[in-house]
Amino acid sequence: MKSYIVIGLGRFGSEAARRLCELGCEVLAVDSHSDLVQQVSNEVTHAVVADARDKEVLRSLGAASFDCAIVAIGGSLADSVLATINLKELGVPYLVAKAHDETHRHVLQKLGADRVVIPEQENAFRLARSLSAPNVLDYIELSSECGIIEIPAPIRWMDKSLLELNVRAKLGVTIIAVKRKGKITVSPAAQFRIRQEDILVVLGDNYSLEAVQKL
Repeated sequence: MKSYIVIGLGRFGSEAARRLCELGCEVLAVDSHSDLVQQVSNEVTHAVVADARDKEVLRSLGAASFDCAIVAIGGSLADSVLATINLKELGVPYLVAKAHDETHRHVLQKLGADRVVIPEQENAFRLARSLSAPNVLDYIELSSECGIIEIPAPIRWMDKSLLELNVRAKLGVTIIAVKRKGKITVSPAAQFRIRQEDILVVLGDNYSLEAVQKL
């Protein structure tokens, strides 16, 4: 199970925290505003009120022990920069930061953020992707070469097990989760059988994901 610390629980940060938890990850959600922490407390692993501008506070939360940190502070450029510096100095293995614009992105990249996202641009890309491929319910870009898509299970896969489908060998993709009637099965076993109502969460390079969409 991967672990994430999400700092800043505005619209972007809270949604990221919830989605990661839904996918079976351990999530610590952090914000200096108690009302925002309260709003997500029942939907993540842990939620605490804390000031990410204080490196010792982050140290006490065990920030460096998480696989990834997400800095989603929205209100203050200075706070975002300071939280990023603190997390890098503590040795967080991978750091994703939210930026307001290209200047902010450049600053965060200079500070060592491994990935910087501008939500408005990301959402525009996802909209374009969904319009060009109507069967794609959601798309998450991991890099320029690969991503994760959510798609309804293809008809030809119905009642077949993942072992029978062998999609990794045949298509170069991995089914990392299956959503069925509101429940999520993470890393489904080889004997797991696909049903008509299933939504598949599929990981792969862009070429392979396009092939899956055409099934």
